[in-house]
Amino acid sequence: MGGRAERLLARLGDASLDALLVTDIVNVRYLTGFTGSSALALVGPQSRVFVTDFRYVEQAAGQVEDGFERRRATGELLDAVAEALGSGELRLGFDDAAISVRAHARLGEKLPDRVELVPAAGLVERLRAVKEPAEIEAIAAAAQLADAAFAGLLAGGLVGRSERELALALEQAMRERGAEQPSFETIVAGGPHGALPHATPRREPIRPGELVVIDWGARLDGYCSDCTRTLATGPLADPDAADVYALVRGAQRAAIGGVRAGRDGRELDSVARDAIGAAGHGERFGHGLGHGVGLQVHEAPRVSQRSEDTLQIGNVVTIEPGVYLPGRFGVRIEDLVVVSEDGCRVLGSLPTELVTVD
Repeated sequence: MGGRAERLLARLGDASLDALLVTDIVNVRYLTGFTGSSALALVGPQSRVFVTDFRYVEQAAGQVEDGFERRRATGELLDAVAEALGSGELRLGFDDAAISVRAHARLGEKLPDRVELVPAAGLVERLRAVKEPAEIEAIAAAAQLADAAFAGLLAGGLVGRSERELALALEQAMRERGAEQPSFETIVAGGPHGALPHATPRREPIRPGELVVIDWGARLDGYCSDCTRTLATGPLADPDAADVYALVRGAQRAAIGGVRAGRDGRELDSVARDAIGAAGHGERFGHGLGHGVGLQVHEAPRVSQRSEDTLQIGNVVTIEPGVYLPGRFGVRIEDLVVVSEDGCRVLGSLPTELVTVD
């Protein structure tokens, strides 16, 4: 992990910063290895300081990367920042996207006049977007675990079981296989409910002859997976359901085929969006094509029409086109891929053909 701090230091010079205050706990974990819930880190050319409270001193001793000096805060964590800074005037970057107004005000009160606070959101996140080989394998392991749990769920059938029952069963199956927790709240949505992209599982039973959208993921060793499959529960009652499924599958396959380093997020999004639009369903694909996945289930880079990101070797992103027809059904197919120079590697193992499960 020491290499991460070194790479961050190189970015500080580009941002005209003398040091960076890291308060987002996920970024603290990325830089230091600490898995607790209360800590901050200060990274600069002359010093690297990790601060936590008395509850985590022993845990930090076993987890925090040796390049960081470990300190225990006697009051609020932010109160220890001034003591950790070197002498002289300096520009101190802080994550303005993650720090509260109250915390910013407290920093201003505690820091000496020689310290200038400079908004510097995104510096660590941009490092996190490019995964190291060990991180990629951790995400792949989480995906494999989630796939196995999903296969076990399907073996028990869908029809007659409630959306909520299925969601809880899938989450329990992931935990039993070693997951720390789900990456996010599992989505199970049958029939017309599947037209809500972020549907909350209900106590309603899954019925024969409908499409069922299931979106789930596992967190393993801190890293997340994310996958969606849409299933059929027998011959489909809606005459358009199979055609829309084939459309979404074709759009996803085209987009996965278009992944490569150097391609910008908007351009890749358009590969799937244009195909869906040409079939007359463009207005029913209302979300982006994908997003980065790592220590968090949603992180950089974005793959959407509003993206300003360019794909890089080592990015792990979702490819998840969808079509949602209100009152009828929804279809979404999602896979995790690792970006390479001339293509990508799909991390999951589940087929994308329409599978029927009674």
